[in-house]
Amino acid sequence: MKSFRSNDGTGWTVSVQLPSHSSAIVLFGHPTGNSRFDRYAIHNSHAPQANDPRSRLDGESVLSALNDRELARLFRRSVPVETTREPYVVS
Repeated sequence: MKSFRSNDGTGWTVSVQLPSHSSAIVLFGHPTGNSRFDRYAIHNSHAPQANDPRSRLDGESVLSALNDRELARLFRRSVPVETTREPYVVS
């Protein structure tokens, strides 16, 4: 796990989930531990193995390759894991 500090001073824990051959989900965990505030973003790999669908990215190597600038870019584009909106019901 890595840590990331956003512009408002909040310290987030960063982990990589569900790596595929060309992308992985980067999860920003809120410091309160409440998953309602967690955020996620998709990281697309440009490594040569991204073109081989039989290979799989390693989550730890993806996480170690993310620098502060890349984490800031992913955080700006991240979306909440959970929203409190009511489900859309067609009546």
